[in-house]
This record gives sequence, C-alpha cells and structure tokens, in this order.
Amino acid sequence: MSIDIEQFHSVFFDESDEHLDDMEQLLMGLDVESPDPEELNSIFRAAHSIKGGSGIFGFDALMSLTHVMENLLDQARNNELCITADIVNVLLETLDVLKDTLNAYRDATPVPEDSIAERVETLNGVINGQSAEPTKIETEDQNESVQDDSFGFFEDEPVQSKDNEDDGFGFFDDEPTNASTQADDGFGFFDDEDTSNTVAEPELSKAEESQGFGFFDDVPSASHINTASETTKGGEPQSASTSQNSTSNTHTKEEKSDTASTPAPAKAPAKPSAKKSAVRESASIRVDTTKIDAMVNLVGELVITQSMLSMIGQDVDGQVGERLQLAIDELQRNTREIQESVMSMRMLPLTATFNRFPRLVRDLAGKLGKQVELVLQGGSTEIDKSLIEKIVDPLTHLVRNSIDHGIETPEKRVAAGKAEKGTVILSAEQKGGSIIISIIDDGGGLHRDKILEKARSNGLAVSDDMPDADVWQLIFQPGFSTADAITDVSGRGVGMDVVRRNIESIGGRIDIESSAGEGSAFFIHLPLTLAIVDGMCVTVGEQIFVIPLLNIIESFQPTEQQLKTLGNDTVLYIRDQYWPLVPLYDFMQVEDAAKSPTEGIVVLLESSKKRFGILVDALVGQQQVVIKSLEEHYRKVAGIAGATIMGDGKVALIIDADSIATTYTSSQIEELLS
Repeated sequence: MSIDIEQFHSVFFDESDEHLDDMEQLLMGLDVESPDPEELNSIFRAAHSIKGGSGIFGFDALMSLTHVMENLLDQARNNELCITADIVNVLLETLDVLKDTLNAYRDATPVPEDSIAERVETLNGVINGQSAEPTKIETEDQNESVQDDSFGFFEDEPVQSKDNEDDGFGFFDDEPTNASTQADDGFGFFDDEDTSNTVAEPELSKAEESQGFGFFDDVPSASHINTASETTKGGEPQSASTSQNSTSNTHTKEEKSDTASTPAPAKAPAKPSAKKSAVRESASIRVDTTKIDAMVNLVGELVITQSMLSMIGQDVDGQVGERLQLAIDELQRNTREIQESVMSMRMLPLTATFNRFPRLVRDLAGKLGKQVELVLQGGSTEIDKSLIEKIVDPLTHLVRNSIDHGIETPEKRVAAGKAEKGTVILSAEQKGGSIIISIIDDGGGLHRDKILEKARSNGLAVSDDMPDADVWQLIFQPGFSTADAITDVSGRGVGMDVVRRNIESIGGRIDIESSAGEGSAFFIHLPLTLAIVDGMCVTVGEQIFVIPLLNIIESFQPTEQQLKTLGNDTVLYIRDQYWPLVPLYDFMQVEDAAKSPTEGIVVLLESSKKRFGILVDALVGQQQVVIKSLEEHYRKVAGIAGATIMGDGKVALIIDADSIATTYTSSQIEELLS
C-alpha cells in the first residue's frame, strides 16, 4: 500500500508554524531562575514533533537543526543543563533560523545552510560547554503520558506490539530494526545520523514512543477556524516587558498579564495540560480557506437572490402577496443567520498576530538601550482572516516607531519625572461594525513644531494654526521623517505612507492623538469583513449608489440658512461649523440629477481624512449588499470602493468616502475653509 505523503505537506507546515509560535511564547515567558517543568516539557515536545515530521517528509536540514535543539532542551528538562538568559537568547535565535528553513521548504527555495550550520555549532557548544550547576527544580515524572501536538493526519490506534511500532502501522514497508533502536529514529524512516558531535538522543517514555512524532494522537490535531476559546478574554490584558538591565519581573496573577524582561524573561502562566488541549482540539477541524471563501461567495449570491425576491414580493397583491411576504421575511432572517455563521468561519482572534510582538519589542528595546513593557489587550477580538494578513506589516511598523521615536531612554525618562521603563499598549476592541486596534505609548509624543518645519521644507502647504489632528496626519506623507539621524531601524521617511495606504486599501482608516511629553496613540479602524456590508441606498438621477453605514453621521434636507457660498462653491454651516459639500452628481458626472441643494438630501459622512457632506437626490433605504471588486473587472475609479447587484438586477456603485475626501474636498474646498 502506498501513500502520497505530499498531500500532508501543507498540514505539516501549518502545524509547524503553530509549534514554533508556541515555543517562542514559552521561551519569552520562561523564568530562568525557576523554570517551570511543564513549560520545558512543552517546548521539548514541540521541537520533537517538528523533528519527527520533518524527518518523515525528508526535510533533512530542518530535522538536523531541530534534533540538536531537542538535545539541549532534553538536558534542560532533566536538570542536566542550567537554563540562563543567554541560552534563552540562543534558542530564540535558533527559532528564527527554523522559521526561515521551514519557509524555504514551503516555497521550494534553497535552505539557509550556513545559518543552520552556525546554529548547530552554537547549540552543540552550549551542550558541551555548560559548567554551571543545574537549576534545582521539582520535576514531574518525565515518563508520564505526554501528548505531542499531532499534525492531525491519523487517529490514534493502540500499539499492539513493538513490531507494529517499527513498521509504521502497516503504511510503510518493513525495515529490520535493532532492538536498541530508539523511538526517535522515526520507526525506521531515517538514515542513521552521525552523532559524534552531539549528545545522545533524548530518551522518551513508552507513551511518547507510541505517538510517532505527533502523527498518531488521541484526537486529530486541527488548526482552529475560531480559536477564541484558547485566548484570553477581550478585556484581560497580557503584557510582556523588555528591559536592558533588569533580570526578571514578577508575574501577577490578578492582572492576568505575562511579563518578560531583557535579558531574563519572566515566568508565564503554565501551559494547559495535554489532556485538556486534546479535548479542545477534538471540537475543531482544519478546512482549506478556499472552501470557506467559496461559501462566502455563495452566501453573497444568496443575499442577492433574497433581495430579488423581496422586490418581486412588493409587486404581488392580495392574500398570495401576504403569504409570499411572510415567506420572504423568513428567508431574509435565515439568510442573515447563514451569512453571519459563514462569515464567522473566516473570523480569527488577533491573539496569534499580537503574540509576535513581545519578541520584537524585546529585541528592539535591547538594541536601542531602552526599557519597554508591552501590554497586550483584547487578543480574543476576532477579525476577518484576509484582514489579519494585511495588518501585520502596518502594526509592526507602528510598534517599532513607538519604541524608536516615542519611548525615551531611561536617563531621559528619569529626568522628565517618568519611570525608567516605558510602556507600549497594543489593544483591540470591537465597536459596532468595526474593529479598533490601538497602539499607545507613554513616550515623548509627536513634536508639532518639528513636523510643521519638516512639512514646509518638503514644500507642503501648512499653517501654524492648523488643528493638531491635521498636523499629525502630515507624518503619513511620502518621504516624511523628523528623525535627526538615519538608522537601520528608521529615519528614512519610508513606511508611514505605506502604513496608511495599506490600511485604506482594506477599507480602514488611521487616526492619531498625541500630547507633548505624555505620549502618542494611533487608532486603526477596520471593517469586520470585506465581503458584505450594511449600506444606505441613495439615488442620483437614475443611478443608485450605496453608502456604507459606518461612514454616515446623519442625513437631512438643508435650508437656505444652512448653505453658504465660498468663492464658486457651496458649503454647509451646521452647529457653528463649516462642512465641505460635495454634489455627488458633479463628482460622478450623473445627468438629470437635482442640482439645487434645497431640493435634494445631504448625507453627512465621516472619513479618515475629515467630515463632509454629499448631495444626493433621495434616500431609498438601508440594505445589506455584497461587495464586488470593480478594479478586478474594470479599473480603479476615484470615489468608488466597489459595486454590488441590487434586487432588480441593476448594478449599484459603493461609495468610498476616503477617496472622495481626498480627490474633491482637499483640492477644491479645503483651501477656502482654511
């Protein structure tokens, strides 16, 4: 019987990513003064699973490096090696190389052989050169039944005999084995390795042997489509602190926060037992995202069909019409429930995204000679998977900027009457139909005068009496930087404009608040999903437009007293404020529309740029619509975010408030209002 192992590659890569992430988090939270035996066992088991799987698939470079790392971890968990902050750093650097190697196999590119060789030499040096007394810790029985995180390929079958173990449960040809062959030889899958330069293979319990490198387990391991149950609750903060000089921080259970310091990370909460983890994993399955995307598209078509039936039902009178309307109402409720259920499959907690930042903060703070504590909050907040993939780079850039430009050195902080250690808060919360991700620091804040001076030198039109909110937005201009020196961290003015562009490309916006000497706050507003939105349908002439409800403040029919003339343009004067007014018929070049503002309806909108009003003919009503990309089939159009199909089969364009604010108000009215 032959099995195509290639079909399991993607599962192996995904679960190896999870193992590497788990190892990094555990190492970051490891208390080197009193390491938790269960944490050491968990790190060891993760390395063991990766090594076994990589050996079965023939990923020799990955297997060899993980093998040496596993030897070191085995000595540590058996009290034969004293864990120090330097060893933790070596292991973290090894994880970086393992990630690069895993990606190389995933992308079918050359593996980083030089980096692997250097890591192997370093690890062997630690193993052979350690002379410190082992850390005295109370170890649990190393031979108790432990559960490797399996790759979820097969359900567990009881091991009937040693022969069954060695022949791979009948899936592979028999290979003669020596009685002394260890379980980690891979059931006869791997060639003998030259171990002259390494310590002996770690001894595993009988229970560990039967797991087959994580390929045979009590339950199939699966990547969680919705893993909120494995994360902290939204309001419970997690924190990881980095410090150049301090050696450890106290873990406070009441605050439910994990802290880590440079060079010695602090102790993290113990990892849940393997048995509990198995129970959780049995309730989830691994599903290819393309299947979920296909379901989302089908639900979108169902929404359109339901809208069509609703319009037909309005034309049917009498008893039949009433019965039809009742059925349509029921269909509408069911359609929304199906849509919400399917969309929830695409939703993932931000925990995995947030968990990559403690390491980044730790390394960067140490490099810059700063003491920084990172506080993570709201990691269980869920967001569309496609959005998660696109916010990683913007978040990374903003966090790096907060540490590099925001947080001061310990000396400057003390001189300013602050604590030596600065704080960066990374949080997420859901408000209505949007997600707000905040990056807040208690550093020196943005320097208004320096920003204005740099803007003038770059040829930008600015004035000293500009509102702070507008001044802060200047830092998103291309090539804009107020750094005094260019470093490998920042200072070239490349990045912040990309941050805003990337956020706006997924329908989001970014706002800034800052106070000199007290710190800065960046707020990223994102939609829950990119597929289906609630909107207000409006008409301009014969054309229907959809305005996302998230952008709408209010709508009204203006009076003559609310309309003012500035130059050749008309603006709104509401509640002692001037608002730019954009005639949508003019912007979209629509004929036969109401030209007089008093004959139409004004809809006040809020974009990431500013607030303004648009003039439309009439409001049709609120409706849930499916967003279809216009750029894919035509080209990008200013002021348009996409298109949708209405119930009568007509195509309606979806308004992009940010684009209108950029292309219209800034160029024609903003100068008059300033």
